[in-house]
Amino acid sequence: MTIGSKQLLTFGRRTGIALAIAVLFCCFASAALASTLDDYQSRIRLAQNAIDEMESASSTETGYRTIDHQKVAEIRKLIPRTENIDWPGGTVATDNAWLHDELDKYDADFDSLKRAAIRTSMSERLNAISDAVAETKAATAGEHSKDEDKQKLAEILKRGEYQKPVEADESLFQRLRRKFLEWLADMFPKMNIQPHEPSAGMGSLAVVLQVLLYSALAAGIIFLIYKFFPRISGRFKKRTGGDKNDRVILGERIADDHSSSDLFAEAERLAREGELRLAIRKGYIALLCELSDRKIIGLARHKTNRDYLRDLHSKKDIFENVVGLTGSFERHWYGSQASEMKDWEEFRSLYRRTVQGA
Repeated sequence: MTIGSKQLLTFGRRTGIALAIAVLFCCFASAALASTLDDYQSRIRLAQNAIDEMESASSTETGYRTIDHQKVAEIRKLIPRTENIDWPGGTVATDNAWLHDELDKYDADFDSLKRAAIRTSMSERLNAISDAVAETKAATAGEHSKDEDKQKLAEILKRGEYQKPVEADESLFQRLRRKFLEWLADMFPKMNIQPHEPSAGMGSLAVVLQVLLYSALAAGIIFLIYKFFPRISGRFKKRTGGDKNDRVILGERIADDHSSSDLFAEAERLAREGELRLAIRKGYIALLCELSDRKIIGLARHKTNRDYLRDLHSKKDIFENVVGLTGSFERHWYGSQASEMKDWEEFRSLYRRTVQGA
């Protein structure tokens, strides 16, 4: 059976229309699959939690490799290599190939020190991405028109707490307080002492009664504290858990018995072994630990190197040196600059000058 040219032309047109519809469907489907900023930030935080669980599992003697494989697979699923993110300014394509490359290195390496460094690097970079997303959300949320601000202000001023308070009756606490004070006043006799009346003995008795009453109240309060405070404090300690003396600096947990001198000695050992990049990082952590021991800065788990630098802005005697050490740490740890022995020697020299100046 032969097909005429007219039938072929009609078939070609129908095929072209079907292909165009299929392309439009794919475009709309890809747009529908785009994620939001909130969802992207939530998945980044879940990935950070998975890295923290990998760090906790690495301290156990058995089973940590199985947990690592599970968490690596979970992080890959949470953060794809690339995806589209919708935000008020449009749609942007993310590139998270670096995370998958770091996960490949982590999964293939068996050295615990290098694996810990990879975990810390991934956690810090994910934290920086999360902060950037939060700043973007805050910037878009602040773009209101003046009319919207006025409307919002009017709605706030209509709330009950901003209205003129109504005269309220005496509360239960105020009533109990008043009765207690009245009872306390009734416990002591009110002496109407006139200058001509010889009532020195009664005044002395009132003073003795006051002292005895206050002593009894103080003894009762001390007994209650002695009886119930250990139980309350014990429950609180169980609820908080963990070793509160450990310090966390840039994602690395430092035991309480490790001083800044111990950390810098470890950095020296890493430098002698050729691990210059790790040596500079360990030396920078030793610097922050030293400044914390001298009460110049305060350590916190969430703080970054830039946060510590802002804390030192008013310390003119060491600020410039710390800026140089921070720049060296960022170039060699986050950047692609190769670390050489002269870089470590310069870092060590500036470290010692900073410690002496502090």
